[in-house]
Amino acid sequence: MSEVENIATFPSHSDTDDNRPEKEPDVNGVGGARIKSYIERIERLEEEKTALADDIKDVYGEAKAVGLDAKTLRKIVRLRKMDTEKRREEDELLDLYMSAIGMA
Repeated sequence: MSEVENIATFPSHSDTDDNRPEKEPDVNGVGGARIKSYIERIERLEEEKTALADDIKDVYGEAKAVGLDAKTLRKIVRLRKMDTEKRREEDELLDLYMSAIGMA
């Protein structure tokens, strides 16, 4: 190979790392693209959560429009999520405290 041919086989300055995008830094071994992916998923879920919250608010509004008390409905929803034993314990404590202050 001649000297001119040999020089042509080396990468030109434009092919060096100086012109390539910088590699994204890792955080605890997790690349920037993966971190961005997590963030974007969280943002989409937050948007969905907001939309669901608006839908729930609309349902409470519909219930109120037909004469139901939204506060009572919310309490029932909360109580239905509770474990039966936990709910029973809460009711007993409420009764005990009300009795202690003369409300029962």
